[in-house]
Formats: sequence, C-alpha cells, structure tokens
Amino acid sequence: MHPSAVATAIKQAALKVGFDKVGIAHVDSPPDLSGLNQWLAAGHQADMGWMENPKRWRPTEILPGVRSLVCVALNYYTPHAHSTDPQAGKLSRYAWGRDYHRVLGKRLKALSAWMECEYDCRTRFYVDTGPIAEKAWAMQAGLGWIGKNSLLLTREFGSWIFLGEILTSLDLPPDRPHSSHCGTCSRCLEACPTEAIVADGVVDSNRCIAYHTLESHAAELPEAIAQHLDGWVAGCDICQDVCPWNQRFATPTAIADFEPYPQNLAPPLSKLAASTPEDFSRQFPASALRRLKLERLQRNARAALRTAGDKSHSNSVDWE
Repeated sequence: MHPSAVATAIKQAALKVGFDKVGIAHVDSPPDLSGLNQWLAAGHQADMGWMENPKRWRPTEILPGVRSLVCVALNYYTPHAHSTDPQAGKLSRYAWGRDYHRVLGKRLKALSAWMECEYDCRTRFYVDTGPIAEKAWAMQAGLGWIGKNSLLLTREFGSWIFLGEILTSLDLPPDRPHSSHCGTCSRCLEACPTEAIVADGVVDSNRCIAYHTLESHAAELPEAIAQHLDGWVAGCDICQDVCPWNQRFATPTAIADFEPYPQNLAPPLSKLAASTPEDFSRQFPASALRRLKLERLQRNARAALRTAGDKSHSNSVDWE
C-alpha cells in the first residue's frame, strides 16, 4: 500500500477510536526545539529535572527505527464555570473528571495494536508520560499552534485538548506544520496574576500557580504564589479562560468520562485542608489528581484559606 494511503487509513482509524484530531510528523523534519533549550537554560523548569532528558530531542532513542509520529488530540471541555465562592477550592478543568491518561491510553493502545497488526510495524505510545516535546510535535503534525500561554491551541477546540502520540517505524508522509494565530492578542499575559508568562510562549514555572500547586514538593508555597491563589488548589486555568480562541470556539466534549465529578466543581477549602486519606480517595476516584497526593492538596488548601477573602494585598509580585 502506498504510504499516503497508509497515512489516510491511520487517520481514519484514529478518528474511529474516538480522537478529535490527528496529524502526522516525520523524524526527518523535527520541530524547532531551540525555545525549549532557552527555557531550560533560563531555569524556567524550576525543579522539574525530568524536562532535561536528552531523549526529548532524539525520538530514535525512545523507539529505535522510528520514522513517524502520529499525533492525536481529544477535546475535554465541559461547560461549567469555576466557583466564585472565596471559600471554595478551584481545580483545573482537566482534572474535573476521570484521569485523562486512562481515557487516551485506552484509545492509543487500540490504535497502536491495530497499526502493528495491519502494517507489521513497531509502535510506542505516550500520554504525557514520556520524554517527548508533545506540543512541538503536535504543531509540526498540523494539529494546532503553541500559543502565547505556551499551550497548544486549535481552531476547533481552543486549548481544551489532551495530546497523545504514537511513535512508529512506518515511513509516513507528514502533514504541514500549523501556523500561529495569536496575532497581537496579549490577554493571557495580562491576566496571569503572578506574571508567570514572561514572554510570548514562555512560562516561568517558578512563578506559575499550576506548577506550584501540582508539581512542587515544597513544604509550603512561596508567599508570592500563595497571595494570588484565589482558591486555586490544583492547577490554574486563568490563561485559558481569557483566551479568545477558548471563549469563541470551545465545544463540549462527547466523552462522558471528562464530565466533572460533582464534588470537584466547588470543594470547600476547609474540607480539603482537613481531608483524611479516605476523604482523598473518595474525592478523586480514577483521577489525574491522585498523583498530587493528600499532603500537597492540604498544603495548597491551607494556603488558599489564609488568603481567602483578603482583597487588601497588592497586585504586584515581588520575585526578589
């Protein structure tokens, strides 16, 4: 079968198993990762040392003989608003429902198995679980573009998408890389309360609420972060909520698993801060937030409680 026909068949199969977007990139035309190099050199990764894995630049070290990457996206948007109650915690929209690793992983496993059986090829798939610059490869595969908030934006779904990729030994014709469409808009930069977006497409994790509430293992949150939590205890959606592409084109997902667990829309901060291991298990069944662990959730909730309702702090951020 001609490579272009194989590529078409794989794309049709990807849509059939439930993905919303699919594109193909080729290892001989990799994305420009100079921005990633600069980001790391500036220390914007904070203590996420795994971002420096050299395999991130060389997919052949992940799957020897890899020739192509099949990049997919799945819309997770659900039309619910974040709570405005100062005593309620806010969870990033991606974590409202079932763990996306499970949802995408099941589909990627099925697609990979079909490819191996149909075309006698080798594959390896990832859902935010391997040393792959997935946003850069997704842009290279034509799924969307990396916006000024550093997230992948699509015309159809904005940035409310999960990404996955299949590395394969199949030599497939690539799709055209996507062009950027943020224009002169700077809403995400202006809306970030901690000024974490330090340049177009550049997020300094040291200043980012999402990093500190999800990734940092520090005993306490820095005061410069804590005073701007405004209820955020697991991630932060501010730069996505203000994005015009999201405001205009967000489309409700067809995946029932991404619908919010009712207890995740406005959990009381006081209840989160006093949670027991049993409470944590009930609050987040089959959830991506299981990796957050109880101790860090309590830390975040305590910090949010301290500043809840306090409107007197300055809007400036001191990073000295």
